[in-house]
Amino acid sequence: MILYHGTNIIIEKPRPVEQNRYLDFGFGFYTTSNLEQARNFALKVVKRRGGKPIVNVYEFDEKQVEISKICKHFNAPDDDWLDFVSQNRNGGYKGANYGIIIGPVADDDIYTTLQLYLGGFLTREQTLQSLKIKKLYDQYVFATQEAMDLLHFKFFEEVK
Repeated sequence: MILYHGTNIIIEKPRPVEQNRYLDFGFGFYTTSNLEQARNFALKVVKRRGGKPIVNVYEFDEKQVEISKICKHFNAPDDDWLDFVSQNRNGGYKGANYGIIIGPVADDDIYTTLQLYLGGFLTREQTLQSLKIKKLYDQYVFATQEAMDLLHFKFFEEVK
């Protein structure tokens, strides 16, 4: 399987770096199987930090997920996903530590819905119903060095 990471630098060897903000699946190296999503994210990073928009391309053996006991996989934005993302976004996740987390990404549109939920303006049911009609992309998060070592850098492309 091919995974992409959009940013402003070439990353041949991913390593754990603590972010300065709370993300969907906590701290980790975020990738996606959607090239267009990675390109768009690279452009966003460049607007915030400067540099050139880069998409790093990695190969990942999906069988590693099947045999790994350190993986959490969300197939859809359901109750478990909503709890997990909400706790991570608030910085209050205290559950199990996973090496790899796979599931839908809360992009800008989804993030607005999550903020309405976290602010008490939407119920759980309204939030989940709203998420069912949105186009959701995937994210593969590698949260430990052991997990990141399963990614094999292939090449990079500069986004035009």
